[in-house]
Amino acid sequence: MPEKETLERANQDKREGKSPSTQAGEFVREEIEHIRHGVHGARSAKQAIAIGLSKARRAGIDIPPAGKKSESNSRHSFGKNHLADRRSSPKRARASLRALRREGKASASKKALSRFSKASSKKRGAVNRSRAAAKAARTRARTRSKNPRAGTRP
Repeated sequence: MPEKETLERANQDKREGKSPSTQAGEFVREEIEHIRHGVHGARSAKQAIAIGLSKARRAGIDIPPAGKKSESNSRHSFGKNHLADRRSSPKRARASLRALRREGKASASKKALSRFSKASSKKRGAVNRSRAAAKAARTRARTRSKNPRAGTRP
């Protein structure tokens, strides 16, 4: 179950009109913090992100199901938020948590996350990366015009 603060931050993002991926990012951030604080581990940065996205789907964030992009996928075509209705048995939940506790904590390190993000951005192509960088620069400029101290480190 996600923490109350994470749900509040995701709901605030939704009220502000931010994209579902931004809302889901709150759950991924929570998962990374859990791994760093030793609540449990993960085998890779990709697994840590997948766990966070799964929590977001269960909380009702409107992100597409993992796997195929098409909605015609027969397994996922029966309902938009079908994952929110599904509950695993206590025995299964306990087993998965015990398995995660045996995993390492290095998957949530800055180095591992950086390596993962660079690898995934390389798959997107140069034009897409360039557009994303330009959009980030525009967002930074807009944020700084509202709050001149935003984005500066102490």
